[in-house]
Parts: sequence; C-alpha cells; structure tokens
Amino acid sequence: MKLLGLVLCAMMIAYSPMWPLGDNPSVGDPFIIVQKSRHQLTFVNQNHVVFQAPVATGKTAALTPEGLFTVTVKAVQPYYRRKNIPGGAPNNPLGSRWIGFDAKETDGRLFGIHGTNQPDSIGQNVSAGCIRMDRDNLERLYEDVPIGTKILITNKKQSPQALAKAYGAIGNN
Repeated sequence: MKLLGLVLCAMMIAYSPMWPLGDNPSVGDPFIIVQKSRHQLTFVNQNHVVFQAPVATGKTAALTPEGLFTVTVKAVQPYYRRKNIPGGAPNNPLGSRWIGFDAKETDGRLFGIHGTNQPDSIGQNVSAGCIRMDRDNLERLYEDVPIGTKILITNKKQSPQALAKAYGAIGNN
C-alpha cells in the first residue's frame, strides 16, 4: 500500500502541469477577465461577477498579449517613464492607478491595467498593449485586487461566467 502511495505521488509530481495547483485561481479568489473582442473587463470575486467595465486594448490584436497572467505591481499616481511624466500630472497617460501583470515574462511594469487622460479611447483598439479603463472603474478595481490576482486576457467571446468557471474562479453552485 505504501508503494502504491509513493508511485502515485511520483506520478503527480512528474505530471504536475496536468494537475491544476498553483497556477490556476481557486474558487472564490479574485480573478480578472479581459475580453479584447468585447472591450470588456470582468472582475470576479467570492464566486461571483462583481462588476464589468469597458476597456481599451492594443491597436493591433498582437499588442495586448493573451494568456493567464499574475498581478505583480500596483501603484497610485504611476510615473510614466517612457516620456518622463510624473505621476498625477494631467498629461500622464497612465491616469491615477497602475495594476501591472507579468505578460511576456516581464515584471509588471510594462503591461498593465491603467487609467487614461483620453477617456474617449475606452472601447477602442488604441493602446500600445496595456488595458485602459476610466478613472472610477479603475480606482474601484484597484482597491479590490491584491497582488497575486490572476488575470486572463483573451479574444474568446464566451460569457465571462463561462470563462471564470473554465479557469476555476467560479465553482459549480
């Protein structure tokens, strides 16, 4: 019996990519879904869709990366280093908050969810790859999203509930 247990443990370790621990959200965990095709962000928490908001994404489909990522950085009044614009400046295109994630093996400082000084851009394909939100929705999201939250960026047109269920953020209630 002990031998069978050891064999099973060894198999689980050897085939761990098939075993959904660690990388996937757990039921009830905060989870963000960005659907590029709908220009929509959905925030799921405690097994429910908490809110949805319109977003802007990359000028081309390739600019906003798709996949499952992790929030690694959060900042209030983020500095825009590309143009040397201080946080809080009216011409800062990042707005009042930054929620950075680790797309394309970056550290959360290159790709993120942020505000905008161009609110008319929301709902369009206009960014260099980030996800833009209006100030009120972004600030609401910022308060509820801890570091470590998973973010799914996809072009799929499934319902957000179906996507959250598929990724384990919503259980079978």
